[in-house]
Amino acid sequence: VQLQASGGGLVQTGGSLRLSCVASGRTFSSYVMGWFRRAPGKEREFVASISWSGGVPYYEDSVQGRFTISRDIAKNTVYLQMDSLRPEDTAVYYCAATRGRRTYYRNVASYDTWGQGTQVTVSS
Repeated sequence: VQLQASGGGLVQTGGSLRLSCVASGRTFSSYVMGWFRRAPGKEREFVASISWSGGVPYYEDSVQGRFTISRDIAKNTVYLQMDSLRPEDTAVYYCAATRGRRTYYRNVASYDTWGQGTQVTVSS
């Protein structure tokens, strides 16, 4: 299983970006896909997740209402639409995958496959 994340960049406060994560190597019907981020000097933290089969989203409180996670089954791709970006959203964003029966997983240790990360920088 491989994950390829892209879409990061530099944006001003209040702007938008859409991250993509292309998954390959197997079928993902029983997987949960997640987005995490790591800001400078901080630990990796959960952002959002979505169940591959049912499309059930789950968000960290700080991004609820601003970020939207979705997936395109035909393209094997998970998206993270980020709106109303803030300087505190600046981080390297990672996509991740885990196989399980729950509709969401928010712990780093729950995921066994990770993409390479994409930098998001929000200027004030």
